[in-house]
Amino acid sequence: MELERDIFENARQSRDPRFDGRFFVGVTTTGIYCRPVCPVRIPKKENVQLYKSAASAAAAGFRPCLRCRPESSPGTPAWSGSSWKVSRALQLIEQGFLDESGVEELAGQLDVGSRQLGRLFQNHLGASPIEVAQTRRLHFAKKLIDETEMPLAEICFASGFGSIRRFNAVFDKTYQRPPREFLEKAGKGKDRGKEKLGANSEQKGIEIFLSYRPPYDWKAILEFLAYRAIPGVEFVSADSYMRTISIEDVDGHFRAKFIPDKNQLKVNIFISDTRHLYHIIDRVKSIFDLRADSANIESFLSKNKLLRPMLKQFSGLRVPGCWSGFEVAVRAILGQQITVKAASTLVSRIAQRYGRSYAHADRDCEALTHIFPDSKKLSDADLAGMGIVQNRIEAIGEVARQIDKDELVIDCTVASDDFVKKTCEIKGIGEWTALYIAMRALNDPDAFPYSDLILRRAAAAPGETLSPAKLRELSKKWQPWRAYVVILLWRHYKASQEKE
Repeated sequence: MELERDIFENARQSRDPRFDGRFFVGVTTTGIYCRPVCPVRIPKKENVQLYKSAASAAAAGFRPCLRCRPESSPGTPAWSGSSWKVSRALQLIEQGFLDESGVEELAGQLDVGSRQLGRLFQNHLGASPIEVAQTRRLHFAKKLIDETEMPLAEICFASGFGSIRRFNAVFDKTYQRPPREFLEKAGKGKDRGKEKLGANSEQKGIEIFLSYRPPYDWKAILEFLAYRAIPGVEFVSADSYMRTISIEDVDGHFRAKFIPDKNQLKVNIFISDTRHLYHIIDRVKSIFDLRADSANIESFLSKNKLLRPMLKQFSGLRVPGCWSGFEVAVRAILGQQITVKAASTLVSRIAQRYGRSYAHADRDCEALTHIFPDSKKLSDADLAGMGIVQNRIEAIGEVARQIDKDELVIDCTVASDDFVKKTCEIKGIGEWTALYIAMRALNDPDAFPYSDLILRRAAAAPGETLSPAKLRELSKKWQPWRAYVVILLWRHYKASQEKE
């Protein structure tokens, strides 16, 4: 593989957590592949091979380490040196696209032939899309076995396996033992799997631990989310975030709490149907931008004279994602030309009037009272009398109708340029709004709302304001990480105002 061999070798020798998931180590003497942070004795350099992804290590014949558990790594950063098509394909695979569709359909989503997509995957990841998807399924299943009390049958289908037989066969081939042996070895009891998920503790739900690479300014991302939280739908505390969720009309909620000394996010999911569990986890990772490689991004951006001192002060910034692209779109439309808090109030009114009521026995979620309404519900909703100006009411209605008719898609399957162009054709939506949605809902690391007033001030000399055209020209040096610059400049400007 073409990696910076010396850099990655040093990271392996020092067990540098910043490189966790950026590459994997195949140990030729044992036939096992590990994370670079594996706690076992460090193998000799001549006995290891480095791989771009867990899937490529598995394709080379190595099996996962039971000690460092590669399934618990932050994963391969989707945008780290990859082409747009590979990055989007990885995001789709992460969402389980290949669980129900084939590589041809995946390639079709990206307007590329299946053979070309295969070549791109081999070049960037060292494995095929199918191998990447199978490793994803296997890793997720292993993680559920190790960390939850879910029955094996539920784990099988929650992980995307089509049958128990296939589930057992993959475990036998990879780990040389059936999945039930992992339960017995951990002393979790032979009766696990006979009860349904409802038997889980009402206070714990399904508990999963998600890793991230340092540096990570988790206080900053919680501050961002808290400032924009929708009352009744979201709630943010000093170290955690909660929100209601709904998938195919099955309502639930999750709470996520940071454990900074372990570089982890503890997630407790409360939902009665586990079929979409991986999708929920994927959304959580997106909300907190857990897959990002901050060290790599900041190394690139720090070459810029303007950004270098800001990065020293505000290291570990992430781009907050979202649970629902439609929800963010409604929020962004309402936020045009009014304060953030005023927009939160208006969004909360919509949720209370048109969203479903929500209640749960989890005592920690008393602040969560409503499920945000979907596009179908708002496509013909009467938003008059709620303090929303008419042109925004019309814009929200049009977005909802286009989504409901599959004419508008707000997720990672579309390219930002196409999304921005189509969205700006809707009356009442400008380019700033479309780019902001792309940044948070399309997970585009290069989305840059260059007309933003705060960005134009933050990037200028004190007391001055750049024109949108000048900021856009200046930002070309920051590609392909301009969305991270947005968060950085916003944070820098806020800090500078607080000093005055």
